[in-house]
This record gives sequence, structure tokens and C-alpha cells, in this order.
Amino acid sequence: MKKLIVMLALALPMLASAQKYGHINTQELFAQMPELTQVKAQMDTLQSMYENQLAAMQEEFNKKVQDFQQGQATMTDGVREFRQQELAELEQRIQTFYQTAQQDIQRKQQEYLAPLHEKMSKAIQAVGEEKGFTYIFDTAAMLYIAPDATDIMGDVKAKLGIK
Repeated sequence: MKKLIVMLALALPMLASAQKYGHINTQELFAQMPELTQVKAQMDTLQSMYENQLAAMQEEFNKKVQDFQQGQATMTDGVREFRQQELAELEQRIQTFYQTAQQDIQRKQQEYLAPLHEKMSKAIQAVGEEKGFTYIFDTAAMLYIAPDATDIMGDVKAKLGIK
């Protein structure tokens, strides 16, 4: 039993030293991916399309409000109520459109970014396997990085073809 304890005491430091730790700042890496420029352009186009449509709807609403205010004094009660209801419905449509646009923009952003995240993750995993790392940590979430931990940013950037 005593021999087993001595052997474990000697073996544990060797096992611990055999582990290789790497770290990478995934946020920094992600920001440097060249495909991100294309995604940003697609998102800007989508956002602009929705902004233009929303501006047109808002312009239509403002025109109808102005027409209503100018003609309100000469309207009968029935016409006035009808126009007020029409304005309320148009305002509701604008709100619904805005909410739908926001949801669509978020969904598209996730759809466009998912392949980039997957590509980055696969590159990190490939470098980890090639270099024999036991663990690779994201430095964005680390409080301390030991001097013997290896920064794999250069290796992953090379794997992704980023200079």
C-alpha cells in the first residue's frame, strides 16, 4: 500500500505536466474573419430595406394625420370616426411591421453568422488536435492565464487563412 501511494505521488506531477493548455480570444478572432465584411454588408442591405419601407409607411401616416387635422372641422362624426380608426389601424400596422422587421433582422444575423462561428470552432478544434492540446480556453472568459499556456491565435488564423 505504501508503494502505491509513493508511485501515485510521483506519477501525478508527471501526468499534470503532460497536459497542454491553449488559449485564444474568440471575439478578436471572429472580428478578423474576412467573411464578416460580407455578412455586415448583407445586414446593412437588409436593415436599409426595412428602414426605407418603415420611412415610407411613416410618411404615409404623417400625410394622413395632416389631412385629417386639416379636414377635421368639416367632417361629419361618422367620417371623423372612420378616419380616426383608419389612423389607429395604420399606426398599429407600422408597429407590427417594426417588430417583425426587428425579429427578421435578428434571425438573419444569426443565420448569417452561424457558419462563421462553426468555421471558427472547427479551426480551433483542428489546431487543438494537431498540436495535442488537452484544453483550449477562451481568453474573453479567463481571469488568469498561466505563463505555460499557449496562445493559439496565430495557428488558428493560419488555419482560417487570416493574415
